[in-house]
Amino acid sequence: MKLFECQNCGQPLYFENTVCESCGHRLGYIPDMNTVSALEPEGDQWRALASSGQLYRFCQNAELDACNWLIPSDHTETHCAACRHNRTIPNLADAENMARYRKLEMAKHHLFYTMIKLKLPLKNRIDDPQGGLAFDFLSDQVDANGNVTTVLTGHDEGLITINVAEADDAEREKRRTQMGEPYRTLLGHFRHEIGHYFWDKIVRDCGEEALEKCRAVFGDEREDYGQALQRHYNTGAPPDWQNNFVSTYATAHPWEDFAETWAHYLHIVDTLETARSFGIKVRPRIKLGHELEAQVDFDPHKANNIDELIENWLPLTYAVNALNRSMGQPDFYPFILSPAVIAKLGYMHELTH
Repeated sequence: MKLFECQNCGQPLYFENTVCESCGHRLGYIPDMNTVSALEPEGDQWRALASSGQLYRFCQNAELDACNWLIPSDHTETHCAACRHNRTIPNLADAENMARYRKLEMAKHHLFYTMIKLKLPLKNRIDDPQGGLAFDFLSDQVDANGNVTTVLTGHDEGLITINVAEADDAEREKRRTQMGEPYRTLLGHFRHEIGHYFWDKIVRDCGEEALEKCRAVFGDEREDYGQALQRHYNTGAPPDWQNNFVSTYATAHPWEDFAETWAHYLHIVDTLETARSFGIKVRPRIKLGHELEAQVDFDPHKANNIDELIENWLPLTYAVNALNRSMGQPDFYPFILSPAVIAKLGYMHELTH
């Protein structure tokens, strides 16, 4: 994620900001320009200081304080490029659901920021009723007898389901602990599940050659998925899993290995862009510190190869893990990238480009 600034006063801005805390200007994100812009009202529309001439209006979800994206005023859509992918949202009359929904949208918009920058195909169910991308944000249901029907987060032919309980920090931490995961975030869920969607779009649907290339890296996805998951939950990951996989869940089935690796590729690209925006340099003051030096001065979305990303990512994670530990927080990036995992990340880099 890049660092933004107010075009009126120069105040640093976050991607999610809706008002400049310095000068009070209303703010909105313009996807086509990849910028958060200060706005000035013009009738019932807005003029963006980052754009000359074009008038905008807000996505309809701005009324719910769930979106700050803009739509050109001459477009007919009522929802922005990210919100048009929603199929089902929770009952927002429930205050708890409203708070969770806003967190879900924040994470989803962050996801779309990266998808748009990587120029990946993002048709919705209106553009492509059969194969378009859509989201269901659902809650567990309790019947009159107190029986609970649990919503499972997952993907099915372009439909991504997220249990809104994942937006509750305490509940998500409880599930993370129960499942023995070192890392579990809303944004991580979105990145993982959309990895399944892009496996369909840019592997499966691109012919046998693309499939065979993927199988050579991740294994044969024709292995029975249900049996593979059951085996994983019964016996867990193999003892040497870190030699070949980025996480224990990646060992369950080639589809999950692909989705986990995809998510980590997005973690790396997006975080390195943030480091670049802040001009971060890493120069450890130890005898072998030169081996951990990094200066993120390139656009990670346009990196030439995976080595360019990893050479900067590893020193950055060492440094930020140390900072987190100094604050008594868990490691920022609690994963080991073995040569085999880096090779899988290299496959992702080639695939997305």
